[in-house]
Amino acid sequence: MLGMRKAANWKDPNSVSNRMRSRRFQLFLELLQDAPRPVRLLDIGGTLDFWQNRGWADNPDFDVTVLNLMPQDSAFENLRVVVGDATDMHEFSDGAFDVAFSNSVIEHLFTYDAQKKMADETRRVAGAFWVQTPNYWFPMEPHFHMVGWQWLPESARIELIRRKRCGWRGPEPDRQKAAAAVKEVRLLTGREMRRLFPGAEVWGEKMYGLTKSWVAYGGFGKTIDETVSA
Repeated sequence: MLGMRKAANWKDPNSVSNRMRSRRFQLFLELLQDAPRPVRLLDIGGTLDFWQNRGWADNPDFDVTVLNLMPQDSAFENLRVVVGDATDMHEFSDGAFDVAFSNSVIEHLFTYDAQKKMADETRRVAGAFWVQTPNYWFPMEPHFHMVGWQWLPESARIELIRRKRCGWRGPEPDRQKAAAAVKEVRLLTGREMRRLFPGAEVWGEKMYGLTKSWVAYGGFGKTIDETVSA
């Protein structure tokens, strides 16, 4: 468990999780290469730190709005936070942004219906989109750090988290709170991602020959395969 937490530590730039995130982000940048500047980007469920760590702070080529449930203060003119709900972005008009971006957020919405609302809103508010999420069929569950966690009966997962720490969560003796922690995360399959984002490209990120996560993207005028082979 300790080794998995170290590998998944988002604060450590050398962690396995951050290295994979950086490789994914490079592919995203290549898709953005020919987009007119400044790029108006909405980060759904993200943080200011993410963009500062990637050198976008005070970069005139990018204008970033972060949508999050929690307020965050920004010291940079081109980075701002709006408090809002990923499933209902009524504060933004159709096509308000050039690109909608989301990293490991859609799986935290409890139900497929809520995930569909986020997917619909994502496609509505931006001309292009990039939405990443862990793969349901990858053996190691990335939030609870247990092999096959997502395939256990819900009741078994609730009892486990009541008794011990599982990844970033627990122990949580209160049954109601334990149930909420378990139900919050609903991992998606590739088939579900294609259904949520009809007509999109769905790319599988590989780790040890297995698909670790999915990225649904579209509207860039080119594909990941085309950028890699160019």
